[in-house]
Amino acid sequence: VQLQASGGGLVQAGGSLRLSCAASGRTFSNVNIGWFRQAPGKERQFVGGINWNGGRTYYSDSVKGRFTIARDNAKNTVSLQMNSLKPEDTAVYYCAAVGRGRAFASGTYHVPEQYDYWGQGTLVTVSS
Repeated sequence: VQLQASGGGLVQAGGSLRLSCAASGRTFSNVNIGWFRQAPGKERQFVGGINWNGGRTYYSDSVKGRFTIARDNAKNTVSLQMNSLKPEDTAVYYCAAVGRGRAFASGTYHVPEQYDYWGQGTLVTVSS
């Protein structure tokens, strides 16, 4: 599956952005999707994830209550709605995919190495 993330940009603290992850190739409804981010000089960090049918979502503690993930399998897209943004949310955001039978069922959805496919990333900059 090929993934392409978009929607990044510059926003002031307290503002909102909506990222999109568009998929093509392999049947989209057969994959779980994770969002990760990587700030300069830091390791890639799990942001959140959504399972293959949208029935389950997971979030890191740092974004819980502020970010929301949704998917539309008919349009092969996953969105990441980010509200109440903070300067520490500044990073390159990536979407990634893994087969529906993996990672999420075992509770390892937060591990980057579990994912097989990655998009190119989109930069989010939050100014103070």
